[in-house]
Order: sequence, then structure tokens, then C-alpha cells
Amino acid sequence: MSRPVSRVLTLLELLQAGGVRTVAELADRLGVGERTVRRYVDHLVDLDVPVESVRGRYGGYRLAPGHRMPPLMLTDDEALAVLLGLVAGRRTGITAAAGTAGETAAAKVRRVLPERLRHRLDAVLDSLTFTTAPAGSAAPEAAVLLPIADAVRHHRPVAIRYTGGRGGGGERTVYPYGLVAHAGRWYVTGRDLSAGAERTFRLDRVSGARILPGTFEPPPGPGPAERVLTALATAPYRHAVTVRIQGTAEEIRTRLPPGVAIVTADDGGGDASGSGGPGGDEPWCRVEMRVERLDWVPGVLASLDRPFVVERPDELRGLVADLAGRLLEAARHTPPHG
Repeated sequence: MSRPVSRVLTLLELLQAGGVRTVAELADRLGVGERTVRRYVDHLVDLDVPVESVRGRYGGYRLAPGHRMPPLMLTDDEALAVLLGLVAGRRTGITAAAGTAGETAAAKVRRVLPERLRHRLDAVLDSLTFTTAPAGSAAPEAAVLLPIADAVRHHRPVAIRYTGGRGGGGERTVYPYGLVAHAGRWYVTGRDLSAGAERTFRLDRVSGARILPGTFEPPPGPGPAERVLTALATAPYRHAVTVRIQGTAEEIRTRLPPGVAIVTADDGGGDASGSGGPGGDEPWCRVEMRVERLDWVPGVLASLDRPFVVERPDELRGLVADLAGRLLEAARHTPPHG
């Protein structure tokens, strides 16, 4: 690469760092005169890179938002970070790139890399394995994500076209409090003016979004992530489960995280009468869950290895007793002699 072209690209890299760079600063960094800096800027403008001239005492040059992304200058570490971010985002399902956008973006980055760096990055990607299976993709469309994010940032109401889990839907007017990525899905939480209550919406079920006039003030209280996790844990599934478990809230949440259960300290004790239980000096917590099926709950409670009392439903007590009987029967068996 010739020295002038190399310096023009270095100039672009300096401008991409953000802010206004004075002509004197750029000349010093490039090792050229100020007139040459202006000529290099003209080269970038000829390439449709949106460089703005800022007048005044602290004036100079800066990159302006353009109708397309200007060429990027990446260091080795930055290129590795971009490619690994695309791979990890696609693998975990939280990438915001719908369809094949993630693959095409990675291909474009690789295509412009020097051969030496491209081979080194390919070695990393080819030797990388994951301990978990790929998550199902539920990436939101950019036409949905971007206006909702803008509405969140500027406290603007937004109209969305939403399809619920059972197929029903329609247009909703929402005061969006925040965006949350959880377990491979994107959510927006806020107040649904159509229902007059707070709601959580999956972005992959939103088919359109437009910002409306006006502003709103977000309410105090839990942040968006806590609101989404609470909404998931209290979703209207078939069974409402309430269990008292001995242990601190922090200990129990490590096995029953937010989004699965609501864990609160309970001073009433662990037995059915509220008078305590084994190890009565230790704290107890009340755990509430909404589940579609009960068959997996006894195994989870047993895995906690802590005293617990089922408050509801009665059906769960029978399932716990059945599991206990099967475990006792298995413990009595001895392996056959070979």
C-alpha cells in the first residue's frame, strides 16, 4: 500500500474514534503538513465518506452521520472482537441480526481483512467449540428493534402490531420502559395503554412499530430486567405453585433464578401451622411459581436438599410423595452379582 493511501486510511481511523479533530492534531498524527491533511480529507469525501468541516476556534474535522456506513479500520483485537461477537450472538440466540444478516456481516469483515489476520482468526473460529447446544433464533427485525429502542431512549409512546402466543393480536399503544435480552429472546416491557396495565412483549412477535407524538415519564421502581423476569415467573400458566423452603433468598435463587420463581423471605416458618420446622432457627422463604406441568417440580425441590413444605396445589404433594417412594425403592435395590 502506498504511503498516501495508507495515510488517508489512517486519517479515517482517527476520525472514526469520534469527536472533532483539529487540522494541527491530524497533521501531527500523520506526520504531514496541514495542507496535505485537507487534501486527504478531500480524498475521503470523494469516496463518499461523510466528513464534516467544523469552523471556529476549536474547529477541525469530524465524521457526520451518512446514508451508509463508511469503511471501517479495525485493529487485530477489534476484528477478533467483532467476529467472536457475531458468532457468540448467533450461538446464544440474542443477536439482533435477523435471518442471515449475521453470516453476511461476518463474511464482509473477513473479506476485507489482510490475509495474515484472516488465517489467524479462522484458526480461532475453526478450533472453537461450545458446551451448550445452539439456541433457537428469535431475532427481532431491525424495523421493529430500532424504533422501539429510540422510543425507550426518548420516553416516547410507540404503537406496535403484536401477535400473542395463542394467535390473537392487534395494535397496542405502549409506554416502553426498556429492552431486555433473556434466554435467547428480546423483550420490551412497559405500560400497555390499551389494557391499562404493565405488560411484557416478545419482540419476535411484533410485526411493526412506529413512534407516536408526546412523551411520558417512566415510573420509579424495579428496572426493566426485573420487570421482565417477574412477568415471566408469574405468567398465567396452568398451575400456581407455592412452597416454603428453608434457606435464605440468595441461596434459593441460585437454584430457582428470577424468571422461574419469585422468592421472598418468610417469617412464618416452614410447617403448615407456621410454627417453624426442622432447624427452626434458620430462615425460611416463600417460593411462588406458575407452571404448565407439575411433573418436573418434585425433582427440582428434591435437588435443593433443603426442608420444604408444599402449600399448593394439593396435587403437587402427591407427586412429591410418589417421587420419594420411587427413590426409597431404588435405594433398597442392590446391584446384581456378576
